[in-house]
Amino acid sequence: MRLTTRGRYAVTAMLDLALHDAEGPVALADVATRQDISLAYLEQLFARLRRAGLVASVRGPGGGYRLEGDAHALSVATIIDAVEESLDATRCGGSGNCQEGERCLTHDLWTALSRQVEDFLDGISLGALAAQQGIRTVAGRQDAQHPVAGRIDARLVQ
Repeated sequence: MRLTTRGRYAVTAMLDLALHDAEGPVALADVATRQDISLAYLEQLFARLRRAGLVASVRGPGGGYRLEGDAHALSVATIIDAVEESLDATRCGGSGNCQEGERCLTHDLWTALSRQVEDFLDGISLGALAAQQGIRTVAGRQDAQHPVAGRIDARLVQ
């Protein structure tokens, strides 16, 4: 299974965006500060997320990024797919040529695991994550630690 930094950071950044969406466009510099992710790396991720239609950029003073659509309709799996991250646990990338061009003994096991992980992440929406009390508490702490970054909507941390 290879869920690398790219997929993890994409989900983290999108969750930050969802938590601050009510404030208007969110500057990537604020996301980078709150989440301790390189701004250059976020710019690369958001270029992919924008091409996938998951975010929209807003230019000008007070610009940044906003979610394109409802956070409750956006699954974690969709975010990971948008940054071209693989959740395939097979050694062969699902092609079935794992052992000298043939299937290995455990191919079906790893294929089933990949489907389970995909189904699990597809069943979790960004909005559902943003609504979790534990996540809102962490977001409130991050905002308090980084006052130059945007403030989270006070209603979310109550």
